[in-house]
This record gives sequence, structure tokens and C-alpha cells, in this order.
Amino acid sequence: MPIRLYNTRSKQKEDFIPYQEGKVGIYCCGPTTYNYIHLGNARPLVVFDTIRRFFIWKGFDVRYVQNFTDVDDKIINRSHQEDMTAQQVAEKYIAAYYEDAHALNVLDADIHPKVTTHIEDIIKMVEQIITNGHAYEADGDVYFDVRSLPSYGELSGRDIEDMRSGARVLPGESKRDPLDFALWKAAKPGEPAWQSPWGMGRPGWHIECSAMSCKYLGDSFDIHGGGADLIFPHHENEIAQSKAANGGEFARFWLHNGFITINQEKMSKSLGNFFLLRDILAKFSGDVVRFYLLNTHYRSPIDFADDKLEMAAKSLERIRNSWYLLNDAAKRASDGQAKFTSAIEEAKGKFIASMDDDFNTALAISVVFDFCHELNSYLVTEPCKVDVEDAIRLFKDFDAVLGMILPWQKQQSGLEEELLQLIVDIRNKARAAKDWATADTIRDKLKELGIVIEDTPQGARWKKI
Repeated sequence: MPIRLYNTRSKQKEDFIPYQEGKVGIYCCGPTTYNYIHLGNARPLVVFDTIRRFFIWKGFDVRYVQNFTDVDDKIINRSHQEDMTAQQVAEKYIAAYYEDAHALNVLDADIHPKVTTHIEDIIKMVEQIITNGHAYEADGDVYFDVRSLPSYGELSGRDIEDMRSGARVLPGESKRDPLDFALWKAAKPGEPAWQSPWGMGRPGWHIECSAMSCKYLGDSFDIHGGGADLIFPHHENEIAQSKAANGGEFARFWLHNGFITINQEKMSKSLGNFFLLRDILAKFSGDVVRFYLLNTHYRSPIDFADDKLEMAAKSLERIRNSWYLLNDAAKRASDGQAKFTSAIEEAKGKFIASMDDDFNTALAISVVFDFCHELNSYLVTEPCKVDVEDAIRLFKDFDAVLGMILPWQKQQSGLEEELLQLIVDIRNKARAAKDWATADTIRDKLKELGIVIEDTPQGARWKKI
């Protein structure tokens, strides 16, 4: 069964056929580095990280590019507020981005290009757009001529005449048409600027992604992604610029994740109703936040509330309990005949089918829950080694794609495990001697340290919380 993706441009699901067999090129719009990322920013990071992981797991050679916008009006304004240079502001929040992204188990992109290190590439693309008759210079600014490209509006489905009625020319702008947008901005006093054929200045916002995606993925590549708020004007303008410069298709598939809302209103910095990711991570672990974000289909909205994260924590813990039971079973499994093979194969098939269908992580997670239910029932019998080993491999497959099934944030060294097991053994001996006071003291002290001991029919086991 082929992978099917919902393409924003065609407004329907399409079979995924890459430009090069066995290879996938993905560009995902990254953050503007003037503040810490909020939960709404985190959603595309997790969504497209998971999409990338699934392609890798299926055997594709993936090249994943995610930019950093490190020069922008917002960054310049923040530099004045924090009494820093724009570059210092950008570097501060790029470092913070990596901390937050790693807390969500988001893998680093293969390439994280920055605007300020690609000025030459941007200037060359702007020059090509002018040469091809789709842009013009005006008082040191360069504007894209929207009406010169008949296909403008193909992604968002907007009509040029409808757009023009709400467009306007701001003071200081010299563009010919209110719809035209800046490719290059003339320098203003005190702002970062670079030499160009049109004088000192800096890039417009939209051109950076066109230039950097084409540099690292080619003039035409497979997937361009980001939040639904980027469909217009950012991604619409990227298509226009890239076609005007290079011709061709640019990105074949356009994928956009839905908003995170607060009381049904979009979470955003401009509305002031955002929650910084690092503040949420102070209350909930990164794997719980990742579970929460993936437990809804990526194109659907998510309404934020603490109680929903608390439910996510409990749900993830149920999955982890099956994983712990499975590892306990590995210590006592027999050499008997496999009896659980069909359940494992069925779960794996359903999991793959869920992800093949437009990366339906919500359905994939429900497959994991169903499998855990069957597994728990099987493990109270006498499990065999083959079944246990195959089930462990399946859990690792789940985790390779979803990135939060296994307790990746809570790995212990071999010495820690041995020490904890020794403590559990001492407690077991106390219980066997009916020394309940000692057994309870050990249990309570470990819990204060974040270690829970659970007494099961198969014996006591420990886990970190």
C-alpha cells in the first residue's frame, strides 16, 4: 500500500511518489528566533519530526531541512528591548530552541540553514526573478510583481481581485500594486544590512525559504511543511518566487498542521494567549507533551488545557506499564512454541496502515493501546522467548516512528539498574520475613526519589516516574 498524503494544494489525498526513488526531500519552516518557542510552535516540530521518522523507518533516504530566521523586524525590536545585537538575540533563542526541541525528542535537521549565512544565495535568486520579469526595484527595495504570475493563489485558493480589495500600500513603500511583496528591503538606520545590487539592505521574509530550500533540496523537491498559518501569505509567496526564478513545480506536496487553540481561539504570540513550551515542560515531561501532540491527527486542531496533558500522562503510563511487564516477562520466558505471532503481525500491519494514511498518528496510537491490551493478557500466561522478543521489537518499531513510546528520557546506566535491583531484592527479603516496616520504608523512600515499586503476581518491579 502506498503512502497517501493530503496535499494542501490539491485539497485531497494523493499517493506519495518521490522525485527520486527511495529518497525524500523535506523542507519545514523553522522558528523566527526572537523568543522562546510556544506550544503552537512546537506542534509542527513534532509533527514533521514524526513524518521524517516514518519515512526513515520505511527505508527512505531522507534529507530534512529546517531553517532559522535570524534577521527580521521582530528580532531587531527584541534586540532593542534586551540591549543586545540582533545576532546575539538570534543566537540566544536558537540555543533555546535546541534545548526545547531535544526535550521533545525532536531530531536535529540534517541542515539548519540561517538567513544571515545565505545572503548571497538570496541575492542571486532575487536577481533571477528580476531578470525573468517578475520583480522590480524601487528606491532600494525590490518587490515581487504578483500580477506577473497567473498561477498566484494556487495554494491558498485565493483570487487576486478579492485579495486586492483588502490590500494597501504602507507609508514608505514604493510598490506599484498593493498586492506586491518585498523580496529585498532597503537598509534603515541601526538595522543589520548587507551590500546588494540595489544598495545596502536585507532580505524580505518569504524569499529566505525559497532560496534555502532550493539550495539544499533542488528547484523541485518532495514535501514542504509548516503550520496552517503559513499557507498564506508565506507559502503562497514561496511558490510564486520559486516558480518565477526557476520554473518547475517547486514542492510537490504541501503539508500543514492544524492550530493549537485556547478556548477555541488560535494560540499565538500576537494574540497574547500563548504558553511557552519550557513553562509547560516544567510541569510535564517532554514525552508526555509529544504524546499529547501526536494523539490528534496533525491536520486537526487541538484545544489546550492542563487536564488534557494530565490525561496524556496517564495514557502514556499505561503503554509504559505494558513495556515494563514485557521486559519482566523476558526474564522468565520459556523456550516453548510461539503463540502470539498473529497478534504481533496484525498490530504491526495496522500501525503501518495508519501511518500510510496521511500519517494518522492518533489511529496509530490507538493500535498501540489495543496491542498493549492483548499483550497484557498474554503475559499473565507462560510467555515464550520468541513471542517476547518479537513484541519487544514491535515496541521499538512503534517508538522509532512516534518517538515517545519507550522511556527515552529516563534511561538508567547499568550500575544504576544493578543498585536499584539490589534495593528491590532487599525489600523482597524483608517482605518474605514479614518485616513490613522495613519493606514499606524502602518503598516510600524510593518513591520520594522518583522510583515506584510495584508488587505484581510475577514479583516486584521498579520504574522511574
